[in-house]
Amino acid sequence: MADPIEPITLPPVRNPLQEGEWLQQALHQWLNREFIPEPVNQVIAQRAAQVFVRQRMEGENDVGSLVIAIVTEMQAFDFSQSFHSEFSIANAVSDLLLASLGIDRCCGN
Repeated sequence: MADPIEPITLPPVRNPLQEGEWLQQALHQWLNREFIPEPVNQVIAQRAAQVFVRQRMEGENDVGSLVIAIVTEMQAFDFSQSFHSEFSIANAVSDLLLASLGIDRCCGN
């Protein structure tokens, strides 16, 4: 049987607004590169960053839990003007966070 995957944890938050700004910019760039630049990409990035910042301010450091929170809260977002969904956004956030920690998203450490 395979070993369980160890949880990935972010360092405790020091400046949640700065983290949120970084995530918003990085996610917006990713969205614009992934398909085509769309005005809704900025709104999606802002909303995902808001969820992320709130979760971090509440003490959440586990990347998996942060991703679940983003999926859950982005379900209420209207993605009809976008090629994306709450799942692609949460996965992109996860990839961005892993990259910021120096973890290869493809093959682990």
